[in-house]
Amino acid sequence: MTTAARPSGVSPMLVRLAGERATGALLRDRGTLYLVDGQVVHAESPAAPGIDILLTASGRLRPEGWQQALDRAGAHGRVGRFLVESGQVADGELEICHLGALHDAAYFALAPSSGPTRFRYGVAHWIGTVLPVPADAVEREAARRRELLDRLWPYPDVDTAPVVRAPSRPDIPVTPRQRAVLDLADGELTPPGIARVLGRPAFHTLIDVRRLAAAGAVENPHTPAPQRSAIPARFAEAVADVSPDPDVALLRRLRDALEATL
Repeated sequence: MTTAARPSGVSPMLVRLAGERATGALLRDRGTLYLVDGQVVHAESPAAPGIDILLTASGRLRPEGWQQALDRAGAHGRVGRFLVESGQVADGELEICHLGALHDAAYFALAPSSGPTRFRYGVAHWIGTVLPVPADAVEREAARRRELLDRLWPYPDVDTAPVVRAPSRPDIPVTPRQRAVLDLADGELTPPGIARVLGRPAFHTLIDVRRLAAAGAVENPHTPAPQRSAIPARFAEAVADVSPDPDVALLRRLRDALEATL
């Protein structure tokens, strides 16, 4: 049987588990993928805000409502269904938010790693099955995100280092979303830390930070910072060209994913 080429950096174990239609938790250095019948039903990473943060920080759900769902349905693995059945979150809204959180964490969990990969059969997540995603679709999205970040600014050190504002340059245009990131660039918070404070997906914050680094608005750690005049035009113009709301493209992809399951 002929198989399509898979993106680089993908866990070979995930490929095998998907083929086996396995159920359990795939543990990697930077996160965990939860599988049911070989499909990814949830993902977690220390680098990505969880679905609880995304729901409550956005105002879609009250913190006490989330805690109630955990208390009453967590032990049964039905937190997602409880939120919908109790009327706290609409079904489609939960699916979109969950898909966003899943892909956000999976990007980090599937990052190339030399550490051990383990699988614990039968382990389930307390959120329950909201909308299963084929493992190869999760792999492709993670690879697409890595490629996008490299096109924006090919220096990944900015993803994990504390964000430090560069000397003010009035000629650098920034969007309101990027301004919010700059306001938290205190030299202590990393991009994932800023994402948690803002209640945004970590990947979106990485996009903002890399664009700001390309424009010279934040410092680029560990890599010799190019002079402003030496920055390629495709990097220098990245900030000005970005939509005020970079979530739009992701939401369209999530919508298409939802529609494909109907």
